[in-house]
Amino acid sequence: MQTIRFRLTVLYSGLLIASAALLLGAIYYAVSKTTEQRPYTVEYAKAQTRSGQYLGKIPVVQVEEVENAVNVRTMETLRNYSFATLAGLFLVALVIGWVLAGRVLRPIRSITRTAAEIQATDLARRINLAGPRDELRDLAETVDTMLERLEHAFRSQRQLIDDASHELRSPLAIIRANLDAVLTAPEATDEERRRAVAIVDRATTRMTRLVEDLLASARRQAPAFVDADVDLAAIANEACEEFAALAVTRDLSLRRLLRPGLSTVGDHDALRRAVGNLISNAVRLAPPGTVVTVAAGERDGWVWAAVRDAGPGIAADDRDRVFDRFWRGPASRRDRHTGLGLAIVRQIVESHGGQVRVFSELGTGSTFVLWLPGPSPGEAPDGDPLD
Repeated sequence: MQTIRFRLTVLYSGLLIASAALLLGAIYYAVSKTTEQRPYTVEYAKAQTRSGQYLGKIPVVQVEEVENAVNVRTMETLRNYSFATLAGLFLVALVIGWVLAGRVLRPIRSITRTAAEIQATDLARRINLAGPRDELRDLAETVDTMLERLEHAFRSQRQLIDDASHELRSPLAIIRANLDAVLTAPEATDEERRRAVAIVDRATTRMTRLVEDLLASARRQAPAFVDADVDLAAIANEACEEFAALAVTRDLSLRRLLRPGLSTVGDHDALRRAVGNLISNAVRLAPPGTVVTVAAGERDGWVWAAVRDAGPGIAADDRDRVFDRFWRGPASRRDRHTGLGLAIVRQIVESHGGQVRVFSELGTGSTFVLWLPGPSPGEAPDGDPLD
């Protein structure tokens, strides 16, 4: 009795019976007011006969009294049939209300059944409710959209865990093998121990970098950041200062083309890390004696920061995957790079409502561009702003 279907049935039936009762009551009241009625009994007939009223030579009730008797019988018949009609209408209303309530609530049962069948490990099910474009269909499509987002989030989470486990497994195996084979072996020479220590040091350094990148990737998703007005040119200049000494040691020229006053709304530290990751990749991959260009500007209401290098470049087939977690090009695989730097860049930029793009050809270097909303952004411009 607490179900919506039962309440809808009672509501439909009650409204129908109330409407019918009002209609029949109005008809009965109108007929009763326009019809003269005096209940006809045997005593009343005898009294009329003793009064000496005759019609011709036959003593009868007056013609008006005959009409009165007909009116009384008519009202009794109308009343009896009205009650019978209301009783039958009540039963019919219950059946019709139950059927209509079931049809109205059928989409809700479909939503409930699908939601009950969905498990945390299988979010591929969808309601896909058909029928008219009403509130229930809007609800079903909203639930489908939510399930799609949840499926994407769970799939990304599982992929991140799998990739992180795979990446951590290799340095852990290297450390364990060197500990078992060299560092704990009494017959190992000093040279072998020094070589093992160097290998363990590189493995721990790689693990440290990986953990730091994972923390940076997760930090932007946390609600701890407070966005404020920042100058993208100043951020790019700070990132250049951090890598200036490393660029000198690798015989690289770090050229800055920064236009001041590039205002945007965002987190200062996160944006500096995004630009810093691009400069770090450029300094790491650019051949000695070349120039790494860091530029910032404004176009069509958007502010941008770009980093160009003369490195090995990216193949056309790999450009769509370059921002995926743990994807590494040939050069990155050689130096044991974690493959999270560009994924963090995309995550930071997209969380600020911006876009990141890459322009590259094999053997000609690469240009990475960060587009961020400015004072009045329209559609994000396309093309390399450094060309």
